[in-house]
Amino acid sequence: MSAHAPYWIAVGDIHGHTAPLASIPELPGAAGVIVTGDMTIRGGVPEASAVLDAVAAINPRVLAQIGNMDKPPVQTWLDGRGQGIHARAVELAPGAGIMGVGWSPPTPFGTPAEAPETQIAQWLVEAYDQARGFGHLALISHTPPYGTLADVIGSGAHVGSPAVREFIERVQPEVCVTGHIHEARCTDRLGRTVIVNPGELAAGGYVLLRLGADGFTAELKTIGGGRP
Repeated sequence: MSAHAPYWIAVGDIHGHTAPLASIPELPGAAGVIVTGDMTIRGGVPEASAVLDAVAAINPRVLAQIGNMDKPPVQTWLDGRGQGIHARAVELAPGAGIMGVGWSPPTPFGTPAEAPETQIAQWLVEAYDQARGFGHLALISHTPPYGTLADVIGSGAHVGSPAVREFIERVQPEVCVTGHIHEARCTDRLGRTVIVNPGELAAGGYVLLRLGADGFTAELKTIGGGRP
């Protein structure tokens, strides 16, 4: 990797399975690691802390947000450590940064961190208010935008967030890194926005988020170099 093209590694849907982290070849040299959500399986701060400790043992700069499978106090803990990105924006380089929205819309499973679409839309507004000054922007959304390749479950139904889709269509961030739907690993596009869902980490998926002269790009990667 060129020193003139900084990059970050984005992973999500870890669910406590941290062993694959050691097999991501770009991880030690990355400018940082972005955890998109679902560090645990219905876990609280101790479980999330163990996951982030495993990440930090390889790369110490970690930014994260909760997914629907993490308990809400984990987000307060992340924010208190200065690592939280949910409903926030973080500048990664001069004039370029990320904004996050964690949790998920309601699911049939009653998971710990679910919120109505109206709340997800409000969180997006709050994060974007902090990100408006960025010339280059990447959205980190645990839940994928509705009606894309990134939100299709096994039955063929789309279960993503209309609020996330509306935000992407309106704002057109350069990249949206998402997750939540393990079986929907893909690269897709909404207008100018490239959408990448790497699926669960246990299956080897991760994202190489690069920042070049033209802004953010995102590449779907698989541990071991296999095809996504």
